[in-house]
Amino acid sequence: MMRKVVLYIAMSLDGYIADKRGGVSWLSGQDISIESQNNGGYGAFVATVDSVVMGYTTYHQVVTELAPGAWPYTGLKSYVLTHKQLSADDNVMAVSQPVTELIKQLRQQTGKAIWIMGGASIGRPLIATDLIDEYHLTIIPILLGAGVRLFEGQSQQIPLRLVTSTSDNGMLDCVYKRR
Repeated sequence: MMRKVVLYIAMSLDGYIADKRGGVSWLSGQDISIESQNNGGYGAFVATVDSVVMGYTTYHQVVTELAPGAWPYTGLKSYVLTHKQLSADDNVMAVSQPVTELIKQLRQQTGKAIWIMGGASIGRPLIATDLIDEYHLTIIPILLGAGVRLFEGQSQQIPLRLVTSTSDNGMLDCVYKRR
């Protein structure tokens, strides 16, 4: 049985995954003084995956802004698509092949689901080649007006089925599967 590929990502209400400078400081609920109870179902989701795939921009954002000094995905095999040299880490592997080839290889291996974390340069080719089995989108209550769109240039229809939706602190968490 092939492993499931899940795009788990947050986006603004107007469809951006990063602001016009590439930043994600806007990733929070409507009341920043309230700690989210469910956090988009993150804890339950992470228990279902053993691999995470991201581009260099997302990796750099994690190690410099979001979680400097401590890799937050310890225990998950992390693949960073880049031609750059990364610091030596047993949990993180630099990969220079196209993301579609990597995902096809990983799907054939034994394991849990594969998490596609970001960004757009990683997600778009997988969407275009219909390699995403499940879309887990957390809609953040903000209109950015400009930035990086995940679904930019999407030319084909991909029928989806809503599996679940929950809300917490103004954030809407939706899980869709391919039909």
